[in-house]
Amino acid sequence: MNLPELAAFLKSRRDRIRPADVGLPTGPRRRVPGLRREEVAQLAGLSADYYTELERGSAQPSAQVLAALARALRLDGDQRDHLFHLAERPVPPAAHSPTAHVQPALLGLLDRLTTTPAQVITDLHEILVQNALAAALVGRPPAVRGTAASFVYRWFTDPGARAIYPPDEHPHHSRVFVADLQAVAARRGRDTEVAGLVAVLRRRSEEFAALWETRDVALRRNDHKRIVHPALGVIELDCHSLFSEDGRQRLLWFTAPPGTQGAAQLELLSVIGTQDMASR
Repeated sequence: MNLPELAAFLKSRRDRIRPADVGLPTGPRRRVPGLRREEVAQLAGLSADYYTELERGSAQPSAQVLAALARALRLDGDQRDHLFHLAERPVPPAAHSPTAHVQPALLGLLDRLTTTPAQVITDLHEILVQNALAAALVGRPPAVRGTAASFVYRWFTDPGARAIYPPDEHPHHSRVFVADLQAVAARRGRDTEVAGLVAVLRRRSEEFAALWETRDVALRRNDHKRIVHPALGVIELDCHSLFSEDGRQRLLWFTAPPGTQGAAQLELLSVIGTQDMASR
């Protein structure tokens, strides 16, 4: 592990990021050309002391830490791979793995969506990164990997996952999830991850198996949703999607027309935050 070169590379990338690029105030009294160490640590979800150790070349980061740093420093694909090579960690091969590199364009847009819930997910509905309002609205993703990280999997195997939507709308969401997965499976072709997800869901869920046989196909682009929040009740929102170029990642954001109850509830959501939210 080339820790000195890793430390130098991190510092060089930190120096090139402007605070405005990641949604931070510029301020008139900055003494560094780019981000401060503590700002990178905050963006990556690390302690300032630990990040300082990384730049001193005295810490060995895990793959999860490297992925978080790549997102915080807005590295492109080649730079992300270089970071993993310096740390002698296997480069994540897929755009949907737990250490997936969020597409820079989607991440840049997410940074600017500060007043509305927004998150980036994979095409199998695994949350990769979300802002604070999204966490307050739909909860933080569970700390699991593999098939269980997919919300589609949890939707058909865990009744508790469905509490986010009113019961009378569950059939609609089931149909939409399956039609979306049909489109993803066709686009990915002979992809073992999708094939494995479909196989296990057909075994575990009669509802999924029946819907899969209908062969309905439709990517989930935009939708009107009624989300059940534990403190604010049912919130009516419009959900919008922006797809990455390869289709494997999606930026989702939630809005409500001005003057509606949904808009007022989003205002309250920013005050309540995540204090009463549990992962789901």
